[in-house]
Amino acid sequence: MTRDEDLKNKWEEIVTLLSNRFADGERLDLDAIIYLIGVQEFGKFDKRFKKDDKINLMHIAICRLLEPFGYYQFDFQDEDGWPHYRMLEPLPPLKAGEQSILMKQAIVQYFLDKEVIK
Repeated sequence: MTRDEDLKNKWEEIVTLLSNRFADGERLDLDAIIYLIGVQEFGKFDKRFKKDDKINLMHIAICRLLEPFGYYQFDFQDEDGWPHYRMLEPLPPLKAGEQSILMKQAIVQYFLDKEVIK
C-alpha cells in the first residue's frame, strides 16, 4: 500500500469513527474534526463555547497537531486552563490542497499517537 493510500484509509477510519460518535453518522469535515481535537486538548467537555472560543479551540488544535512537525511548541496553560503555544517556525506557503493534506497527516498521527487507530 502506498503512503497516500495508507493516509486515505486512516483518514476515512477517523472520519467514520468521529462522525458516528459525535454527529449521528453525518460526515464530519476537516474543520469539525479540528474543533473536536481542540475541545479534547482543552479538556473541558461540559462547557458551551462562544464563537471566539470555538476559533481559539481550533487554533489550539492546529498548534497541537503541528507540534510534532516542529512548527509549534507548548508554552504554558493559563489560569483558565487554555493551553498556549509558541511558534518555532512559520509554516511554508502551501496551497489549499497542500494545507488539507498536511492537516490530515497531522490528525492521523495524532490519533495513532493516542492509540485510537492502528
